[in-house]
Amino acid sequence: MNLMKKAILLLLFVLIYTNSQAQKDFQGMAIYESKTSMADFKVRMEGNKNINPDMQKMMEERMKKMFEKTFVLNFDKSSSIYKEEEKLEASNQGGGMRMMMGSMTGGGGTYYKNVKDKTYSIDKDFMGKEFLVKDSLASLNWKMEAETRVIGGYTCYKATAIKAASKTDFRNFRPKKEDTSKKEEISQQEKPKEAPKTSFMDALELPKEITITAWYTPEIPVNQGPEGYWGLPGLILEVNDGKTIILCSKVVLNPKEKTEIKAPSKGKTVSQKEYDDIVVKKMEEFREMNQGPGGRGGGMQIRFNN
Repeated sequence: MNLMKKAILLLLFVLIYTNSQAQKDFQGMAIYESKTSMADFKVRMEGNKNINPDMQKMMEERMKKMFEKTFVLNFDKSSSIYKEEEKLEASNQGGGMRMMMGSMTGGGGTYYKNVKDKTYSIDKDFMGKEFLVKDSLASLNWKMEAETRVIGGYTCYKATAIKAASKTDFRNFRPKKEDTSKKEEISQQEKPKEAPKTSFMDALELPKEITITAWYTPEIPVNQGPEGYWGLPGLILEVNDGKTIILCSKVVLNPKEKTEIKAPSKGKTVSQKEYDDIVVKKMEEFREMNQGPGGRGGGMQIRFNN
């Protein structure tokens, strides 16, 4: 009888140890397709007499590269790294502005999250300077919904939350609504010989808050998701903020080749607020460059006439 008890205890120990090792070695990989709607920008361009069809086509192609990206999320039980899939660029066209806009549309650098410590870090190459953004993860007040849908064979549940719009994420910006009262006032006045040149950023505005809709699956019980999203009882397979959709197209659990999941370490360490202030300051510099006599900004100078 004692021998039987010892055998059972040994078996339980082996099962517990095996399960513990499996949990420790668990890793997954998810591929996400991020796409931001350009419909409102296209409407403005089509109504702009200063933009010819060839110019509009070129601008739409550039915007597509900025707003359509593929990302890879490697995750374990407590941490993850989220990184844009590398693509070969034909040229370095656009220079610093291209790099800046890429950084402001979700791309560039490695996004590391540790949900156990509730911290994150991102290495960013912004205008030729390397930054290491380190801060605490923002906790969204998720509202759990009963609605379900299937994504990639996984049953997903709906959750919604409201968050402040980031002033350094270009995907959050919207074209300003036309002020008809000012337009009528200007039409009654004497028109200047040359219309004042305005910056591209002058035609945009940033909403204070955005509503997030997420779809997560308890079938993959990890507190992870794309970008800075987390806090749900299952892997987040889709995020929709009304303008940008991040959708998971593939999931691989326990891949044969493991990926080292560790925080980036290169760059000047700054907080999120410090980094945002740096970006906003640079945006203001570009804005000023694209105004004034002659429109010194050249390629970034765009008029939105209605």
